[in-house]
Amino acid sequence: MVLDIRSTLMTQPLLQAKGLTRSFGEFQAVHTLDLEIHPGEIVVLTGPNGSGKTTLLFCLSGLLRPTRGNVLVEGYDLYQNEREAKKRLTFVPDVPRFYQELTTWEHLLFFSLAFGVEQGWEDRAETILREFGLWESRDMYPHNLSRGMRLKLGICLALIRPFKVLLMDEPTSAVDPDGVDLFLQKLMMLRDNGRAILLTSHDLRLVERLGGKAWRMEQGRLRTG
Repeated sequence: MVLDIRSTLMTQPLLQAKGLTRSFGEFQAVHTLDLEIHPGEIVVLTGPNGSGKTTLLFCLSGLLRPTRGNVLVEGYDLYQNEREAKKRLTFVPDVPRFYQELTTWEHLLFFSLAFGVEQGWEDRAETILREFGLWESRDMYPHNLSRGMRLKLGICLALIRPFKVLLMDEPTSAVDPDGVDLFLQKLMMLRDNGRAILLTSHDLRLVERLGGKAWRMEQGRLRTG
């Protein structure tokens, strides 16, 4: 019986969309779709610019309310039980936004405290910053960092807090090759620890390197086959 319960929990999706649609006036950016991502799954979403990838991620992350449909994060409705759903969800946009009055280090402190990571946050923050080559820049402000460094900082902020679902929009677009290798290693560790991961990319090689699934958006329609 215990094994049956554990098996059921592992097969329940961490992220679901049911009948999700997003329109802007008469323009339908995301046509009605359903999706599921389970624990230990990585999905790479490809597609041309303007195909609806970013709009879909915004709907799945809670930044943009769908015109119709539901988003569930570990069973919690993102738009009806936002607090519980967002405890389990973290999102890295392609252009992360920062508090201009906070340094790199202060961002890690703020996010740690905001998400209840109080004990041991300093060691964790130092480890993450060193891994991504940002330790020497810990006292710099985000606007003084390069685009690649700002993207790395966005990734660090996503990883400092607890989560079950990770969404990322073009996370490797401005990162150097060594940073990409480290990032992919991190994703595979998260996958092995049962996280559900969805990222957009134009690089189909990521699917092969990550051993993940390939989905594609075209003109607002999702193809998961």
